[in-house]
Parts: sequence; C-alpha cells; structure tokens
Amino acid sequence: MSAPIVILGTGLAAYTLAREWRKLDSSSPLLLVTRDGGGFYAKPTLSNALANNKTPAQLQIKSVEQMAAELKAEIRTHCAVTGIDAQRRQIILANDDRLAYDRLVIACGADPFRPPMEGDGAGEVQSINDLDDYSRFHAGLENAKSVAVIGAGLIGCEFANDLATRQINTSLIDPAPWPLSRLLPEAAGEQFTAGLQATGIKFCLGTSVKGVHKTAAGYRLELADGRQLSADRILSAIGLRPRTALAQAAGIARQRGIVANRLLETSIPGIYAMGDCAEIAGLILPYVLPIMHQARALARTLAGTPTTLGYPAMPVVVKTPACPTVVCPPAPGTEGTWQCLSVTGGLEARFLGQAGDLLGFALLGSTTVQSKALAAQIPALLA
Repeated sequence: MSAPIVILGTGLAAYTLAREWRKLDSSSPLLLVTRDGGGFYAKPTLSNALANNKTPAQLQIKSVEQMAAELKAEIRTHCAVTGIDAQRRQIILANDDRLAYDRLVIACGADPFRPPMEGDGAGEVQSINDLDDYSRFHAGLENAKSVAVIGAGLIGCEFANDLATRQINTSLIDPAPWPLSRLLPEAAGEQFTAGLQATGIKFCLGTSVKGVHKTAAGYRLELADGRQLSADRILSAIGLRPRTALAQAAGIARQRGIVANRLLETSIPGIYAMGDCAEIAGLILPYVLPIMHQARALARTLAGTPTTLGYPAMPVVVKTPACPTVVCPPAPGTEGTWQCLSVTGGLEARFLGQAGDLLGFALLGSTTVQSKALAAQIPALLA
C-alpha cells in the first residue's frame, strides 16, 4: 500500500483541505495527525457562543469518528509530532514511532502571543485558541461578574461584545488609541468605540497591562499608565504567532510563518503549509476566506493539477452586533489615504490610492450592506 498524504492538524484549515481533496480523490490513503481530540468545530463560533446560547459541547459539529468516516481517513488524536525526516519522507512521533508520507501538509495553526507580565496572577491569564481553551474559559464564567480583555483587535473586540451580552462587566485594554487600530481609520475607530461602549464595555486605551495580582475576590490589573482594574477573569487576545518550530527543526524556511510559495509548497519539495502557520507570498492571513482559497488550490495540486493560489478582495466581517462592521484592509505597504463619511446609522470609510482608485474600505452600521459592491471594485490581493 502506498504512503498516505499526511496532514498535521485537525483545525479548520486541515479539515477543509481534506474535504476539498476528497472531492477530487476518493480512494487514495489519507492520514491526519493531531495533538487534540480531533472533533470538528468552526473556530470563529467561539467568539459569539454566549450570544448564540451555545455551550462548548454544542459547538462541536462532528466527532472525530464522524470526520474519519466522512473523509475515509485515519485520524490519530492526542498524538504529538516531534520531527520531520524529509529525506526519508517520514514524520516522527513523541514515542519515536515513524509514519511515512507521500506528501506532507503542515496545518498546525498558531499559538497565542503572551506578553511578559509581573505578578502572582500572570500565569492565570487565559487565552482562547481552540475549543478546549474555550471550554475552560466558559467554565470559569459561571460566577464571574467582570472580565478584563487584553487586546482590542478583532478577537478581543468580538469576545468583549459577546461577554457584554451576558451582562458581564467587560473592560478592553489596548496600547493603541482606538480599537481595531490595524483595520480601521481613527474616525471609524471612534464610532466603533461608541457602539461597544453603549453595551457597557469600558475601554482602557493607550496603555498595556504591567502586572496581574491575585486578590481575595479575583485579580487586580496594574496598567502601565498607573491605572488599576479589578476583574474576576482575564482573557488575553493580543494576537497569534504561527507555529514554526517543527518546520524550522526540519530545515524548512521560515520568516514570520512557514514560508510557502503560491503552490503552498515550502522550501522542501513535497512538504506544504497552509492556514495560520503559513506565510504565503509574504502574507499571513488568519481568516476564514483565505483558508478556503488555500484549501481549494492545494487540493487540486495534491490531486495532480498544480494550481497557483489567488486571493480576491476578501472582506472580514467583525462579529460585534453592538456595532456591525465589515473591513477590507488595503494590502500591506499600500500608499493612499482614508476618506470617511458619516451617515445615518453608520460610517463609510474608503481607502483611496494615489490615483483615486479604491484599495480598501471599512463599513460600520447601516453601511455594511455595501460590502459586496465595494469588494468587487478592489483589485485582487493575489491575482
């Protein structure tokens, strides 16, 4: 029997690729190896589960047994991969077993970035990166009346909005002067702030967390500007770092992420990377739509039709019902200016290039209905 295609991971990227590949190849052997339980869930649902009255158990869509049957695949769970022997085309497991692969796809995701913090409570700051993390966080909310969220980026704002729907006193802390600062211009950021403040969310902007200290009631957060906050629970949501250690040890090129070309192939032939761990054409895009495009292209390549990855304009829907927001940021390094227009019930921000062409946008409130029409005017991110 020939060696299987091996996919490292069972997150959204891994399972989407497996499904797309099975559409093209129904019989070749397929093996997925994961360090967790392997159940399928949609990671974006974690940040609005409270508003949707979903328990952690309800967020799992299919069991690992159901996924194995659907994909006609072997799935090894709770199985740590400690090395890649590219010369022998084998992966090495924690127990020193070796598994052969025909081609290997690294889809192992990213880890939450944890900044250094002082205090005896720093080790109890939680992050949510998968369903197991969310289950632990959810369990701690049973008697919590207040939560401090560190990081007012996309995920931090979504979780803050979700917590506020349960009447949990929520604070958002970020060194930037407005939330979603990497995605929104200042005027849009101010309107977004007002929308979330209307739900009771408190903002501590222009500062960071210096220390976390245990108290009899919970935690005391010491901020860099001297302010102090109290909270029953603390959630860190300040970004992700692609998991690159396994690739680096195998001699695979990496920069911020595992470097892959537009065929998603790494510097070692026969080894591919996709999802949150991959840096493709210099881009790391930890969103759903890029993963879908990656999976479809790579599935065709693995099935025998080399397919170059392309990215159209891909708007991102921010799950903050307090201020509905859709953003399509300009490509990194693009020169231009933001033009903002406030309208009844919303704000429209357009990023215009030097020739006046539309290169990005941010839509808040009532203007989000324009997303599809505006996206059609923006050049492809990767043509």
